[in-house]
Amino acid sequence: MEENVEWYIDKKIERTIEGLRKRNMEGYFVNDEVELIELLTKLIPQNSLVGVGDSMTLFETGVIDFLRKGNFIFLDKYRDGITSEEKREIYIKNFSADIFICSTNALTESGEHYNIDGNGSRVAPMLYGPKNVILVVGINKIVRDIEEAEKRVRQYAAPIDAKRLGKDTPYTTLGYCIDCKSPYRICNDFVVIKGQFIKGRIKVIIVRKQLGY
Repeated sequence: MEENVEWYIDKKIERTIEGLRKRNMEGYFVNDEVELIELLTKLIPQNSLVGVGDSMTLFETGVIDFLRKGNFIFLDKYRDGITSEEKREIYIKNFSADIFICSTNALTESGEHYNIDGNGSRVAPMLYGPKNVILVVGINKIVRDIEEAEKRVRQYAAPIDAKRLGKDTPYTTLGYCIDCKSPYRICNDFVVIKGQFIKGRIKVIIVRKQLGY
């Protein structure tokens, strides 16, 4: 990466981590997947009950494999042959997890999280339940403010995710959001996290890579 671009990204990351700190959340920075796994090894005690939310980032960075192979009680919603009822049971158990891991759709430089969810199974444990929440975020998800966050998620991330999931919505025809009324829409829950009562409950790991949608 060109030196001046690296400087620009470093400044953006610095602002974001400071913004998180001011909102009672912890911010970390790693360069790549290797450093990410090393940090997760330190942050997640062995034998922890660990749940995850839907996230391409966790697959791209090897976090899912790390959890499967590690000495954890992993609530694996992605395991082969899982039924819809078994998946629902995992969603409920996630509220009692020691650690819940996912990504966030957009993260502002002042430390706010902006997320859109289809059925709430990802955003609900972010808000309440698990003792600790770890969010793995690529630099592409850092935005200036909430207005930019909403535009990013509704007009970029959500259409791509709808395409990935094979949803029959205007997203997958038009490639952008028209706030449709389709029964298959994935934009049902809009959640902004501006802070935490419990200091450090939410921990954000920023990876110096383009990750997820």
